[in-house]
Parts: sequence; structure tokens; C-alpha cells
Amino acid sequence: MLSTLVDTESLAAHLDDPAWAIVDCRFNLADTEEGERLYADGHIPGAVYAHLDRDLSAPKTGTNGRHPLPSVEAMAAMLGRLGIEGSTQVVAYDQDTSMYAARLWWMLRYLGHEAVAVLDGGMGKWLREGRPMRDGIEARRAARFTAQPRAQMLALADEVLASLGAGRTRIVDARAPERYRGDVEPLDPVAGHVPGAVNHHYMANLAPDGTFLPADELRRRLEPVLGGAPATSTYVYCGSGVSACHDILALELAGLGTARLYAGSWSEWCVAVKGDTHLLRASRD
Repeated sequence: MLSTLVDTESLAAHLDDPAWAIVDCRFNLADTEEGERLYADGHIPGAVYAHLDRDLSAPKTGTNGRHPLPSVEAMAAMLGRLGIEGSTQVVAYDQDTSMYAARLWWMLRYLGHEAVAVLDGGMGKWLREGRPMRDGIEARRAARFTAQPRAQMLALADEVLASLGAGRTRIVDARAPERYRGDVEPLDPVAGHVPGAVNHHYMANLAPDGTFLPADELRRRLEPVLGGAPATSTYVYCGSGVSACHDILALELAGLGTARLYAGSWSEWCVAVKGDTHLLRASRD
């Protein structure tokens, strides 16, 4: 069973294995249909497609963030449509940063499914190695996915709010440093970060070729971010609950444990607390 990463060679050896489900998660925030077009033009053989907005997110209400986490029932139904059941080894991939693939990885782990891994280096590495591709749309036989949610992996806004200043938790912001500092904000209505949060940009988990850094290097980078707090007492957020999953995966790879995802993230937080300016920080704490 693979529960964090899978390399391209191992995936290539299982392309015809019905017990393995490959899910293409490519997406572009600026062109939300680009990923699906790229999938139809060429994907890893046997892969099905999962759309960030339609499959990996719930409908937006205006106050629940840009990529709200679906209900447990909706997630289980979606995974069943993709042909995933309890014995399925899932492999998720995107273009080359694994940001969107990590979202599906986290969702499956949250629902109690251990056998899910992210393709290390994604489609970029697969193509550089000249591995096989297939065009068109594919589907797997529908299955019954039984969810066993792990509540301890998820944090809600009120829990994060209650933790501020308590000294018992750590809050990690996975966005780019300039967004964390509040220098720019291209996507959300307010710039800044959650008070007390420290920054660890998810791209710092990757080597130049898009593969994850070795475990010992990830540990060297992430231990100071945790500041002595256990991962289980750490809330990780980003803009909308997507790239934060990348940091959570990196913490697992580093052997530091399982952090909690604040799924609503900054896009929910900055709307929910917009009347309380002391809960919005536009510079480093």
C-alpha cells in the first residue's frame, strides 16, 4: 500500500492493474476548464478526471471560501463515481507541483482511505520520461465508497479562532510569502494572514524538477516551522484549502505527523472576520 508518494516507474508498472485508480487533477485557477481540456488531449492511460470546482469542492455561498470542502456524503459519492472503493490503490497527479493532487490525497485520507499516493513530479516528469499517453475521456466502473471520516484531520474557523493566543497550537500559512505578508492579494477581498501564523510556502517542499525533497531535507525545513508543536496541534491553511494539503503531505513525508487542515482558509477567514480588524494581519507578527 502506498500512502504518500508513488514514483513514475512504479505507476507505469501498474497501468493495467484494475486495483489501481489513477486520477488526473490538473487545474488552472485562471481558466477553470483548462485542466479538463488537457486531460482530453492527453493523459496517463486509464486515468479519470476530477475537477477542482465540480468534484473536489462544494458549492460556494459567498462566506464559505473559494473551494469549500464537500460534505462527507458528497465526497463519498464522488469517489464512488470515480470507481474507488476500500481496496483501491489511488494515484493522484496534476501538472508538476502536486498542489491539486494533494487536495484529493487529503480528502481520501480524511475519509479513512490510506491507500492513496501522489505521483511524484506529476505529468511534467511523466512526459519528460517519454511515458505512454492516451487521449479522450475514460471512466471506471462505479463503486461503493464507504467513508470513515477522521474528524481530527479537519479544523473549522471557530477552532482556529479559539486557538489564537492560547499557546497550544501552531498555525501555518502555505501561501506565497508576498500574500502572507499582505503585499499583494490577487484572489481574495482582503490581504494579510491569520494572526500568529507562520509562513511555509508549499513550493518550498519541492525540488526544481517538481519532485518532493527527500524526507530529511523536508524535516530540516519543517521542524522550525512547527516551532516545537506537534503536527497534530498544527492548523495549516492557504487561500482556499488546496495548497495547504501540500504542506500536510510534506509533514507526513518528513515523518513529523499529521497536521490539521483549516479547509475554509484565508478566503473564508477574511470574509468571516472582516469586521474584526485585529483578526487580520497585513504584516509579519
